[in-house]
Amino acid sequence: MNSARHAVADTAPVAVTYADDGTRRTQILQTAASLIASTGLRTSLQEIADACGILPGSLYHHFESKEAILAELLQRYHAGLDRVAAQSQEALRRNDFRSPLDPVTELATAIARCAVAHRAALQMSFYEGPSANPALVELTRRRPAATLEAMAQALLAARAAGALAAGADVTLLADRITQTMLYVGLDIIRHNAPPDQVAQVFCRILLRGLTTGPHPDAELDRSRAFLAADAVIGTWPGDGDEDPRTAHIRAVARAEFGRRGYESTTVRDIAAAAGLGTGSVYRLIGSKEQLLSSIMRSFGEKVALGWTEVLRSDASAVEKLDALSWINTNMLVRFGDEFRIQLAWMRQSPPDTPNPGWHFTKRIRQMKALLAQGIRSGEIAIEHPSQEMLARCVISGAWIPENILRDIGPRASLIQLRDTTLRGVVTDRS
Repeated sequence: MNSARHAVADTAPVAVTYADDGTRRTQILQTAASLIASTGLRTSLQEIADACGILPGSLYHHFESKEAILAELLQRYHAGLDRVAAQSQEALRRNDFRSPLDPVTELATAIARCAVAHRAALQMSFYEGPSANPALVELTRRRPAATLEAMAQALLAARAAGALAAGADVTLLADRITQTMLYVGLDIIRHNAPPDQVAQVFCRILLRGLTTGPHPDAELDRSRAFLAADAVIGTWPGDGDEDPRTAHIRAVARAEFGRRGYESTTVRDIAAAAGLGTGSVYRLIGSKEQLLSSIMRSFGEKVALGWTEVLRSDASAVEKLDALSWINTNMLVRFGDEFRIQLAWMRQSPPDTPNPGWHFTKRIRQMKALLAQGIRSGEIAIEHPSQEMLARCVISGAWIPENILRDIGPRASLIQLRDTTLRGVVTDRS
């Protein structure tokens, strides 16, 4: 996620609404969007028809296939983001804001609202399904170019007004803020909170940072928490001790699960991608369920070890937050496929489906305790509606989007995380 965040949580479905022109076509789109947003891309035409109270054959009077429905949902999502971008650019031209940062926060909030309103399409945009339709594949891969440009313009205006640090990389920051606000549409982040509230907390974290002190890089680099994180990262082995054929199948399976999602990937798909017969795959790795379990169990153990060692270190709360970001960054480098499996699981499965590896509920508890420690000591200062929301937002903010990590590398990504979530990029952090 692209990047994001991280497992399935208990969430309440949110209605997906579109302008209702009173037609059956609109009803079908609204119903399909709600079903896909709550149960994932495995939603069938039969289920959509049943929910609409019509026969499946009647759907074909309006849409030639399920893919046609998906394509229109994606087109409406991108059109919604383009409208948000155009409105932001017009407001910036009028220049009727009270604060130089208002254009940034208002655009960020509008992106979050759009993401929640188009949750089904948002899920598809994080996921490349097994489609032979080039137009649909292009829609799932399309970047929100107009929104990114509008955010960059808002940030440039803030910098010109002296509200943003002169050294802030506006293009990078625009990408980070935009992607973070899109994640609000994923229930694992928003939970059951209003999107405006979540957007405001994210803006507060990304622009002003969490900490009350400067925390230079040299100081963070030599903290005991950071050294503990580095030690754990050094223990992450490859598959060198595994049978080469089994290791090959696992590597292919990780990539296929991450690309297609667990539900849509079959053992036949894995065998074809590995250049083996289906029977050979079954003999070497067992069932698809066993394969996923072994992959994600190993991943989960590495996550748990990293968090445990960092949290038990003799370090401040801020140093531990920084070290967890370093764990996350290196996990994306080393275990990107497993991370994408988490995302695919989240966007394709009902919210009550057991989490395959991340143990998100436990991470929430740990983050709440860590943030409470930092707030009590005065290291962290932030207004927030609830501990739950703050913990979810901080966990999400501690991951760098994959495209940014790929473009600038692990060390620069860590500095970007420090400059935003810890130190802030505005000139006045009060």
